[in-house]
Amino acid sequence: MRISATLSRYVSGLYLKNTVMLLFALLSVIYLFDTVELIRRASKYEDLPMSLVLKMGVLKLPEVGQILFPFAILFGAMYTFWQLNRRHELVVVRSAGFSIWQMLMPVILTAVFIGIFQVSVINPIGALLVGKFEQLERTYLSHQDDEIAIFEEGLWLRQGFENGMPQRLGDEGYVILHAQKIDQPSWTLRNITAFYFDNNDEFLQRLDAQEADLEEVQWVFKDVTLHDSEGNLQALKTYSLPTYLTMQDVRDSFASPNTMSFWQLPGYIRTLEETGFDASSLRVHYQSLLAQPLLFAAMILLAAAVATRPPRNRGGLLLVATGVFTGFIVFFLSSFLQALGASQQIPVELAAWAPSLICLLLGVSVIINLEDG
Repeated sequence: MRISATLSRYVSGLYLKNTVMLLFALLSVIYLFDTVELIRRASKYEDLPMSLVLKMGVLKLPEVGQILFPFAILFGAMYTFWQLNRRHELVVVRSAGFSIWQMLMPVILTAVFIGIFQVSVINPIGALLVGKFEQLERTYLSHQDDEIAIFEEGLWLRQGFENGMPQRLGDEGYVILHAQKIDQPSWTLRNITAFYFDNNDEFLQRLDAQEADLEEVQWVFKDVTLHDSEGNLQALKTYSLPTYLTMQDVRDSFASPNTMSFWQLPGYIRTLEETGFDASSLRVHYQSLLAQPLLFAAMILLAAAVATRPPRNRGGLLLVATGVFTGFIVFFLSSFLQALGASQQIPVELAAWAPSLICLLLGVSVIINLEDG
């Protein structure tokens, strides 16, 4: 017997409504706490308007929303099944001859659709908003003008200087540095070109070097040729440029998965690897996004395993506790395996897909053992 389209729409619509409401409730709480933290940080500066702080709080929401999505899927499904159980609708459907799998299928398909929509649409929009937030944070809260970007042509970096000393605000001028290749793990730049400008964008000098090392508070260039604005040449064995940057700053500037769109990730990963950087963390993130619909389907099965049993007195607290514990275990397992994949201790595909497969098989086995459908 096939489940009717009307019943499928009713169950999937109820689940979608509960999930959206729960997600907005969680995001509202997160927005409140994030805004309070941003206000605390902004209180150090007198010229920051409250409207900018509130805007930054909104832009930061997608960063946490990516983490909250599986929890919203899980808790939304548990609440939906609890509603159907409490109103005895699930019992009526089962007594009409439908199996638990037929009842779950509309909810599973809805969760898979949400996963596809989240990866293909919400993730790119969220990456754009998070990138804007990080730009505002660097400008107004961290007061950094250091900019680092990676392209197929290599690494591009901009930093300020003052009489040979760098300044985050670039009071006296700035340097634009380009390196065609980066050797890992020594972080040695190869084939470097640097252009010095003053604050009026007037060219000061050009530097060409075979290699450069990022040492403590300075770049050290080797085999250097200097070209000043008048065309004079000067050959030097070494040349230093003071900097506030560290290796971690350089690494974090283009290794943040939250600022990269799902559609841009493959090309960006390829560019990083061709330039010489380790893109394992981004590869794990990309594979995790591909596995998101399967993870959401697994969340439905886990929710059904604990929330489709016959209603019992005083079962609400146990249901909530079970859901929180299940969500914590899934989050811990996913984070742990992704960390192993990013550090290249296990294959990237295994790190990204294993949590979804484990949860899916666990949910199927529990339902098979508890139900006769």
